[in-house]
Amino acid sequence: MRRRSFLAVAGWLATAVVATLIGVAAIRWVGESIAGTPGGVLSQDEVERALASPDPAATSAGRPTATPTGGPSSPGASGSAPAGVRRAFVTTGGSAVAECGPGGARLVSWTPAPGYRISDAESGPDDDVEVTFTGPSGESELRVRCVGLEPVSAEDDD
Repeated sequence: MRRRSFLAVAGWLATAVVATLIGVAAIRWVGESIAGTPGGVLSQDEVERALASPDPAATSAGRPTATPTGGPSSPGASGSAPAGVRRAFVTTGGSAVAECGPGGARLVSWTPAPGYRISDAESGPDDDVEVTFTGPSGESELRVRCVGLEPVSAEDDD
């Protein structure tokens, strides 16, 4: 009787382990197909590197970069003059990528954070450009200007 109980418990444990492994594998597979990032979630450094990449088709660590939403349809839409440094900026309401060129600052792309929406965007080129995100904690404004050919966050002087 003791041996039968031991075999029953061992069989039950083996079945539980196999079921758990299958469940974890299924969750990973479904999560990757939903998120579109094979191999897992991108780190903060990988996201910043991807956003700062001058080539939108470039890859980071073998993974495709995310396609920003809400921005201009073409990164080169403002002209063919060479651009300066691209830089990513993050606020509570969302993120944006900006660059500087002969016409001034230009927002390349902008994406609201979950729960936020874009209430206003001035993509430039201009002396300073801005995007305003509106969400549960109010408005979050990001204003960018150029210092040389490098975009920097600008204080709101209104």
